[in-house]
Amino acid sequence: MIHIMTGKGYFTKNLLTWNATENTRIMPWKGEKDPYKIWISEIILQQTRVEQGLGYYNRFISTFPNVKSIALAKEDEVFKVWEGLGYYSRCKNIISSARFIFNELGNKFPNDYEGLISLKGIGQYTASAIASFAYSLPYAVTDGNVFRVLSRFFGIDIPIDTAEGKTFFLRLANKLIDKKDPATYNQAIMDFGAMICKPVPLCPFCPLKTRCVAFNKGLVDVLPVKVKRIVKRHRWIYYLVIEYNKKLYLRKRTGKDVWENLYEFVPIESATKLTPNALLKTPDFKNIFNISEHRIDDISKIYQQQLTHQTISGRFVRITSSVPLALREYTLTSYKQLLQLPFPKFISTYLKD
Repeated sequence: MIHIMTGKGYFTKNLLTWNATENTRIMPWKGEKDPYKIWISEIILQQTRVEQGLGYYNRFISTFPNVKSIALAKEDEVFKVWEGLGYYSRCKNIISSARFIFNELGNKFPNDYEGLISLKGIGQYTASAIASFAYSLPYAVTDGNVFRVLSRFFGIDIPIDTAEGKTFFLRLANKLIDKKDPATYNQAIMDFGAMICKPVPLCPFCPLKTRCVAFNKGLVDVLPVKVKRIVKRHRWIYYLVIEYNKKLYLRKRTGKDVWENLYEFVPIESATKLTPNALLKTPDFKNIFNISEHRIDDISKIYQQQLTHQTISGRFVRITSSVPLALREYTLTSYKQLLQLPFPKFISTYLKD
C-alpha cells in the first residue's frame, strides 16, 4: 500500500508521457466527442479485437449514423449489420437503449454518469468511457487491460475476477486518473494495456519498468491473479436445411440460449458426435419425416465455432421434401429473403461456402 501512495504521481505522469510520444494507430473513435459513436465503438470492442471491430464499426456507423436511425430501424436490419460479431445480446441492448433514448429522453443522449449507466447494456466501463471521452468527466475506465497494468505495476495480488478485486481496482483507478484530462488518461492506460502490458508483456520496451513491482520482483507471470476457472462445454448441433417448393424452413431463435434473435434452420442437438447414418436414425429426425416424403441431397463437412464458454460443432444436411411439414415454429422463406436475415457465424459460414 505504501508503494501505491508513493507511486501514484510517477505512474500517471509517465503513462501520459508515453501516450504523448507513442505512435499509436489512429482509430476513428479516438478523439471522438460524439457520445453515440463512442458508445457504439465501446460496445463493439467489449468482446472483439480492434482489428476485427474496425470494419464493423465503420459499417455500423455508416448504416446507422445516430440514435434515431437505430430506434426507427427494424430489429432484423440492425442484427444483419451486426452479423458475425457474436455476443448478440450487445446488439439487442443497443436497440433497446436507442429506442429508450429516442422515445423517452427526446432523442437526447444522457450527459452524466448516472444517466449513462442506467441505459441497458451499459456498465461501469462503458459509462466511464463515454463520460470521460464525450464530456471530460473524471471517471476511470477499468477492464482486463487496466486491471493487468495496475496489478503488475503496483504489485497487487487481489484477484481481479472477484467483487473485492473489482471494487479495489476501480477505487485505485479513480485515484490515479488525471482529473484535468480524464479522456487522455483513460485512452493512455487502455492503449498501454493493449500494446505494452499485454498478457505476454513487452517489458524491455516498458517506460514504467523501473518502478514496476511485477518486473522488479519477477512476478510478471504471476500477476494479475484470477481465481475463477471457466468451465467449457462441447455441443453438437446438426442443422436440417429443408427445402419445400423452392423455399427453406427457418425460425428466429428465442429464449436465453446462444444466438438469441438470430435465424436458424431445423436443429437436432446431440450430446455427442453423430455419424450421418446415426443422425438420420434419431427420433427427432424420424418425427419430422416420413421415409417416402423426402430426399437427402447433401451432408456437409463438420463446422465448428468457438464461443467463450462453449464449442459448437455440427453438420448441415440438405433435404428436399415433397410435402409441407408440420413445423409450427418455422416459416417457409425464399432464397432472396434468406440474404436479408441475420444468422449466427456458425450458419453464415456454411451459407458462404
